[in-house]
Amino acid sequence: MIKNFKQAVKTKDELVLLTCPIDITRSQMEVALGNGDYDAVYFDGQHTPISDDKIVAFCETASALNMPAQMRLTHTYHSYLVGRFCDFGLSSIMVPEVMTEETVVEATEYFYYGTLGRRSWGGGARAGMAQFDNPPTRLEYAKWWNEQAVLVLQFESVEAVANARKLADRPGIDYVAFGPNDLTFSLERHSNFPLKTAEECFLNVAEQLDPVGIKRCFAINTKPDGRDKLREFGISIFWEGAQY
Repeated sequence: MIKNFKQAVKTKDELVLLTCPIDITRSQMEVALGNGDYDAVYFDGQHTPISDDKIVAFCETASALNMPAQMRLTHTYHSYLVGRFCDFGLSSIMVPEVMTEETVVEATEYFYYGTLGRRSWGGGARAGMAQFDNPPTRLEYAKWWNEQAVLVLQFESVEAVANARKLADRPGIDYVAFGPNDLTFSLERHSNFPLKTAEECFLNVAEQLDPVGIKRCFAINTKPDGRDKLREFGISIFWEGAQY
């Protein structure tokens, strides 16, 4: 049975995602997963070449090892496509460079089924289908998906930092991830912004999101012994590169 990533986000003090190339083999992923306790596997769909077939293959490999699979979306403006990509077997989507409420609303609408969203029904490769003894009904699967799937916003700009609570504190958003490199570019472009460093931004977002219980992720690979400083900024979800 695939791990319940959404429940882990809610209940665990810290989480770690194993970051992988999209063409990783099953044996390679199995070896990499043996190096630690991971809550999901991840690949980057924004900055690396991808194809529908490769996404399906990656998700099949992850599912065989009982792991939820997360992809960073190809582009901010592709938030309307999150449902399509999830039909290929993903359990989680990270939307990059989120700056507006419109992006958040669109991503949520197309990620979830039923009253929470308006994702279209279909797709034999969807995550979790094999876990049902018989083909699930529309409502059975929709309930399972809405209770298991994880939607993530990536904050990489001063606009996102300034409006963190407005963007993230809404039904269906599970956590926020920081992209520190693009965030630093944004700070350099906005020299009058009162916060001057990525670290100051992390703390500011913590002040906005801690009261409503929304966790943050550092979206760069780290090793276990290099996370103490990030914890001081209120970060509790980490990436670790696959070693195989």
